[in-house]
Amino acid sequence: MTPLGYFTLMSAFLFCTGIYGVLTRRNLIGILISIELILNAANINLVAFNKYLGSSDGMGQVLALFVVAIAAAASVVGLVLIIAIYRNAKSVFVEDFNLMKE
Repeated sequence: MTPLGYFTLMSAFLFCTGIYGVLTRRNLIGILISIELILNAANINLVAFNKYLGSSDGMGQVLALFVVAIAAAASVVGLVLIIAIYRNAKSVFVEDFNLMKE
């Protein structure tokens, strides 16, 4: 059986990679993908801690499914916003537009 520490280490690596991607990416789609990495790290933690420390009701898996559903909805909304911004600014790079000035 795989120890819990391996799952938390993998989750921490995914989380740090997602944070690094959010802070350094210039492309809006790359930022959205990095946010998905952060949410997947949370899902790994939910399922792993439920398996090792939780009860047999599977609440960690249920919460992970809710996170996946919310992440899918957020991705759809984010992609729609990116398409709307692209139509107006003709770019998906963060530094090419500033919506607050217009």
